[in-house]
Amino acid sequence: ATQQHQKPAQQPHLPTSVSTPSLGRSDSLLLLSEGFVAPVRLKNGGEYRLAEILSRREIPVSPSSGGGNADSSLVMYYVHFEDFNKRLDEWVSADRIDFTGVQPPRVRPPGSGGSVSGGGGIAGGNGMANPVSGERRSVLGAAETGTGSMAHNHDDNKVMRMKNIEWIELGRYRIKPWYFSPYPVELTKVACVYLCEFCLKYLKSDTCLRRHLTKCQLRHPPGNEIYRRQNLSFFEIDGRKNKATKLFLDHKTLYYDTDPFLFYVLCETDSVGCHIVGYFSKEKESAEDFNVACILVLPPFQRKGYGKLLIEFSYELSKLEGETGSPEKPLSDLGLISYRAYWSQTLIDALLEIKRSAPNENDPPSVTINDLSERTAIKREDVISTLQHLNLVHYYKGVYVIVLTKEALDAHSRTQGKRRIRIDPKCLQWQGKDWSKRGRW
Repeated sequence: ATQQHQKPAQQPHLPTSVSTPSLGRSDSLLLLSEGFVAPVRLKNGGEYRLAEILSRREIPVSPSSGGGNADSSLVMYYVHFEDFNKRLDEWVSADRIDFTGVQPPRVRPPGSGGSVSGGGGIAGGNGMANPVSGERRSVLGAAETGTGSMAHNHDDNKVMRMKNIEWIELGRYRIKPWYFSPYPVELTKVACVYLCEFCLKYLKSDTCLRRHLTKCQLRHPPGNEIYRRQNLSFFEIDGRKNKATKLFLDHKTLYYDTDPFLFYVLCETDSVGCHIVGYFSKEKESAEDFNVACILVLPPFQRKGYGKLLIEFSYELSKLEGETGSPEKPLSDLGLISYRAYWSQTLIDALLEIKRSAPNENDPPSVTINDLSERTAIKREDVISTLQHLNLVHYYKGVYVIVLTKEALDAHSRTQGKRRIRIDPKCLQWQGKDWSKRGRW
């Protein structure tokens, strides 16, 4: 039976709060402009955390609503909690802010750019962030990016530090985006942006979406299906022909166009079509052997093992290319957790296989870092860092040895039992291409 399109009973709306009488325009509120830092109470508890003020807005309160006189207003602040991921940024009311702990804008040394927590430009004396000049923006790619051509930090642009889309509707799910996304300005003013789950065309209303679905001929992502096992499929999409979006990715942002990239989209398949679960992208030509540029699992499908499945698939492609690979750095917090878990499980699997194939059980087999790297397609640096993280490498009688402790084996057994879905290489129909001989992609 096909699943029906489900929507919440209530339409999403802007953050609200309880109105505070005579909140109006007090001196303390006027001081809290962009760049200031103050203790803010977390949404789900009484704990206060330091947060940077990114923006402020005042909502007029009518006397009939109990908000005081006609000149009073409800002040909302958009805050970024220090040491927290930006997906937790939110609008908060003044009653969640401890004004006794307000700190002035923090200024970095000249040349470092922005406030300490990555604000837009250097904060001035009034707490307002100065815009980044066009000249400075033009050299950001060379001076402030991470590794890889898709790693670019947009924290210097204050506008891009704030979520600009309230909700999106994709298939049967309505999802709250985590980060800024470069949609047209007119779409940032609607309550919900509607996406066709097959071609990813964005529309401003449910009516427009229904009209589009009567014309859209696609029932799967616009690419070639290269893998299918049970109800899961992977599609390869050429970035030169189809463009990507950025709703749930922040740590690495598209800086150049998508032409030099391939996208591998994971879908759940049913009688209606192929529904997007997540994807990863990779450069057609990578000078540093990166096999993943960006990786994403949509929020409704997280914690189901799809992240590790995407990672495993990327390494299967690397094996077919006869290369070792590594994701572009820096990794996000969730990305690091997923990759560290995959590397740990894969390397312990490889070590156990090597041990089982040893001719003499009493004689420990000899293995090198290069052996593990070639067997798993994981880059040497990632192999070494993972073994060190697991505390499996020890120096004994002049040589380094790998010791599989009982604790490590027990933890490995528990995590393996939770991996319900795996990639079957026999179901992968794909051949690597030499993009260097194809001129412009």
